[in-house]
Order: sequence, then structure tokens, then C-alpha cells
Amino acid sequence: MRFGILGAGVIGTIHARLIAAIPDQQATLAAVADTSQAAAGRLAGAYGCPAVRTVEDLVARDDVDAVAICLPSGLHAEAAVAALEAGKHVIIEKPIDITLAAADEIIAAERRSGRTVTVISQRRFQPGFRFLHAAATSGRLGRITLAMAESTFWRSQDYYDSDDWRGSLALDGGGALMNQGIHALDLVTWILGTPVEVSAYTATLAHQRIEVEDTLTANIRFAGGALATLTAATGAFPDRPVRLTVAGDAGTAVVADERLAYLRTRDAEPGEPGGGAGLAEAAAPGDIDDAHCAQYLDFIAAVRDHRPPLVTTGDGRRALALVLASYESARSGGMPVAVR
Repeated sequence: MRFGILGAGVIGTIHARLIAAIPDQQATLAAVADTSQAAAGRLAGAYGCPAVRTVEDLVARDDVDAVAICLPSGLHAEAAVAALEAGKHVIIEKPIDITLAAADEIIAAERRSGRTVTVISQRRFQPGFRFLHAAATSGRLGRITLAMAESTFWRSQDYYDSDDWRGSLALDGGGALMNQGIHALDLVTWILGTPVEVSAYTATLAHQRIEVEDTLTANIRFAGGALATLTAATGAFPDRPVRLTVAGDAGTAVVADERLAYLRTRDAEPGEPGGGAGLAEAAAPGDIDDAHCAQYLDFIAAVRDHRPPLVTTGDGRRALALVLASYESARSGGMPVAVR
């Protein structure tokens, strides 16, 4: 599949590296677009492909089958709709966008075009989280009662000062939850299902000159009755890997340090890890770049096989709806808010 990258910044550079790493020439980088011709030229030159300036220039190319959108979050929908209307498949960096109206525009364009769209949530492809999902959804942990997710990262002041859009409501849409914690939030909804209500608090404690939170805590209630807690931060030094605990009335599993760190179920003897298919792989550290590549491969297979990708636009919208409800709750002093 021939990809065009829209956005030649840090995220676009990561996507270019991932495309180049996909084995057996299943993917090639065909073109790079950025409003900065210098930035587009540098990235395109590194991979031996043309550089163009606009979305329109990129989606008009016959040698581009799919577009990876690596722009500031608030620009995702406009670019995605243009690509879909031009007949291209689309990969969108998280979040899907920053408003539900924008997410709905993407979903409507996806349906009209018949093209395939996925939203980056690469942690679903790490072996530890895949194992946890399978253990929970297969009933191995019994009725799921509780999840606890931690997304505690550090971003320096220089990170927010590096671009005008970082930390802005207009283009970033939010802070530690919208842009970092959304990965952990996606994992929780993937495993526990539909969130129906959330109560949250936010604060900006470690940074200046930003309009968004660097610290958030949330309590979430799900349609199936399970409860979850989530913490998200960009003001917690040093970075720590995402940690997720899922518990049920027949077992508990924990993913920490990029691997399955704990599993105890009723069907295992005391002290045994629980056994089962995939345990050894899940207990080994999972590389995030490998997971990112795996999502690209899932997307390519979804296009080829005319099936939905593992992460759909509906999943992206659900995650965004929970983020926005969390922010609404925080603005109201932590009052519970329905997730729409």
C-alpha cells in the first residue's frame, strides 16, 4: 500500500519510520505534505519521495492509496474528509478530533466513501494488553467489577513551548487526558465496554502558559456495571509506562512495564500464573514501535480483506466522548456527567 503522510512534524516522522519498517514491502511512503515546504522536504528527502504543500495536493496524487493524518488534533476532521472524498483510505493519529461534531463528520464521510479508516491506538496491539483483553472478554476473570488505569507521563515546559498549538484548546483540545491518557482510556473502554457516566477533576500544576490540564483523575461507570478509575498526567516525573489492572469475581490481571505482570484466576493453583495460550508472549516486554507497526499491518489487512480494522472510527468517537464528558465534569466541580 502506498501511503502519503500529512504533517511532517514529530508524529509524521514517526509514521514515516513505521512505514519504512513494515516488512515485505507491504507499505511504501509515496509523498509527504506539510504547509512548511522545508519540513516536508526534509522528511520526504529522507525516504526518497516527493514533498507537496497542501492536503489537496496530497490526496490528488494517483500514487497515494492511503493518507496518514499527523496534524494537530483540531485539524484531523477537515483533512480526513478531504482524503476520503478523494477515495483514499485514512489513518488518523489520536484523538480522532477534538469535538464530537468533527468526529461525526469523519464517520459520515467514511460511510459515504466506503473507504477504511482507523484511529491510532497502538497499545491494543501490545501482547500484554491483548492477553488482558482476551482474559476479560472470554470470561476467564469472571464478571468484570473494576479497572484501574494509570497514564503518568512527564512533558517538559519546552515540549509545550515548542509549537503554538501545543497546550491550546483550539487545536490540542485538551491536555494529559486528550493527548496522552487517551491511550489508557481506550484500553479501558476496549475491555469494559460502553462508559455511561464519569466524574473527574483536572488541574494544571507543573506547567505554565498552557490552556489545558497536566493532571486528571476520573471515576467511570460502565453499562455493564463495572467501575473504573483513571489517572492521567504530563506533570509526573519521570515517565512511567501505562499500568492497567482489570479485576473480576474470578480473577485479576495486571499489565505493567509493558508486559503482563500479574495474573491470578480461580482456575489456577495458588502461586501459579494462570497459564493459557499466549502467556509467555504477554509476560515479555512489548515494544511500542512493534505495536504501532502491528496497527499499520491490521489496517492494510482490513483494506485488503474488506473488513473493519481493530480500532474503528466508532472506537475513536467513544474515547473522545469520554474525554469530553470528563472535562465537562471537571468544569462543574466533579459532578457526574453522562457520556454521550
